[in-house]
Amino acid sequence: MKSDSSTSAAPLRGLGGPLRSSEPVRAAPARSPAVDLLEEAADLLVVHLDFRAALETCERAWQSLANHALAEEPAGTSLEVKCSLCVVGIQALAEMDRWQEVLSWVLQYYQVPEKLPPKVLELCILLYSKMQEPGAVLDVVGAWLQDPANQDLPEYGALAEFHVQRVLLPLGRLSEAEELVVGSAAFGEAQRLDILQTIDAARQQQEQEHPGSEEAPKPNPEASPSSLPFLYKLAQLFRWIRKAASSCLYQLRIRD
Repeated sequence: MKSDSSTSAAPLRGLGGPLRSSEPVRAAPARSPAVDLLEEAADLLVVHLDFRAALETCERAWQSLANHALAEEPAGTSLEVKCSLCVVGIQALAEMDRWQEVLSWVLQYYQVPEKLPPKVLELCILLYSKMQEPGAVLDVVGAWLQDPANQDLPEYGALAEFHVQRVLLPLGRLSEAEELVVGSAAFGEAQRLDILQTIDAARQQQEQEHPGSEEAPKPNPEASPSSLPFLYKLAQLFRWIRKAASSCLYQLRIRD
């Protein structure tokens, strides 16, 4: 059978034009080892329930990031990898009843509170407030909220409200809560009014329970996992973190 010379003689074409034999074929950039370690850590955490190994794998991933920056990856991917490592590490620490270490653990990688991702900061607030230790995150969240670079983030308003509800009100720091709500442009008028009403109700209760006192009593310092039904109290938190970790990993996989 006669071959179609017009077809056989035509050069192979790539997106940029004919592909000549002398041109090297461009290989796709290799995936960062930190991404593989992240998937391994999530598997250890969720499937094998090996929390110590999951935490150690997260730490190896962070070391890999320090040694080999994700130069070939989009900036957003690098940020998601770091955030996902924190999500897995936070849960691993909490599962091992080492929740008190969470804040210092994430800060060793981000150095300053202002650089914490919103999702990680939210998890820290949720964890410490669940364990009746909201004061542990007071300064960290305050520093994050005051940073001008964070005030343009879409998550800022939700985190500011979370800080009021989970940290400032339980600590009885009503004036600080009021100043934050009134002075921030992140709140809509209806939202601001609702929060101010909540603060006012808390102030009235505080005055009834402690007349003449500006400061509510601090949470019981003896509250700890040993005095609370620890696994029951944190069951919902763990499910939330698992969902967040799975979501981050799914977003990374669909980019590959």
